[in-house]
Amino acid sequence: MQNPSLPRLLLLSFTLISVFNQVLGDEGFCSAPSILDQTDSSSKPLYWKVTSPTLSPSHLQDLPGFTRSVYRRDHALITPESHVFSPLPDWTNTLGAYLITPAIGSHFVMYLAKMQENSRSGLPPNDVERLIFVTQGAVTLTNSSGISNKLVVDSYAYLPPNFDHSLKCDGSATLVVFERRYAFLDNHITEHIVGSTDKQPLLETPGEVFELRKLLPASMPYDFNIHIMDFQPGEFLNVKEVHYNQHGLLLLEGQGIYRLGDSWYPVQAGDVIWMAPFVPQWYAALGKTRSRYLLYKDVNRNPL
Repeated sequence: MQNPSLPRLLLLSFTLISVFNQVLGDEGFCSAPSILDQTDSSSKPLYWKVTSPTLSPSHLQDLPGFTRSVYRRDHALITPESHVFSPLPDWTNTLGAYLITPAIGSHFVMYLAKMQENSRSGLPPNDVERLIFVTQGAVTLTNSSGISNKLVVDSYAYLPPNFDHSLKCDGSATLVVFERRYAFLDNHITEHIVGSTDKQPLLETPGEVFELRKLLPASMPYDFNIHIMDFQPGEFLNVKEVHYNQHGLLLLEGQGIYRLGDSWYPVQAGDVIWMAPFVPQWYAALGKTRSRYLLYKDVNRNPL
């Protein structure tokens, strides 16, 4: 009678052999390139590892069925080998990957949009606000008055609900897009905003060592904000956070360890994380270069 554990052992052996072959290469263990090797990284575009991560889908092609992605009741880690792109509804010549949606338990949507030559955006549904952040390439944003702004890497735009606009791309570009149904308040309206991370001031972070910038005003009309958080190697969050806010995170640069609930995840540039309300969360930066991540956070509304 065949041992029922034999197929599992064979699969495990195949997986281990594949991993060691990737690590060893043709010249032995000591010659394997380090994932920390930053050769010529200074000549690369900003955020280049978002679209070309150290451990990219191509590196995992010999490991059938393997993924670092994890889905739990109160959090999810969505890694690049799990991104599924398809034509983005109402956009032309654009592929999208929905990474966080209400189906997961969130009240917002986060997706990647890969705009190709001669591409154009669609509009979000009625009463839905949108924020776009450019990680690769450039796009032109035009409003209904004909006023245009060119958005390059590290630039962003906030589009209020029911704000007529279009994005065009003549080459190629990758955008991170956040959308949510706006929580209206009497006598408060949001404004159309165009900016870039480097133009935003560093804010105080009492009791913490990371650097913080916010892309949107902290005033009452805005029901969410986007934080840009920088950690030098070895730095970590002092507070082990547990709060009512939801988060959607994209690691733009670097690598580290993220605690979510009772699990600890190695993460790298290109990884996306969803955090539900009240999930314990904590981050520590590793490697030889800074970590930077982009973080969605709902604000300025009573949770009731």
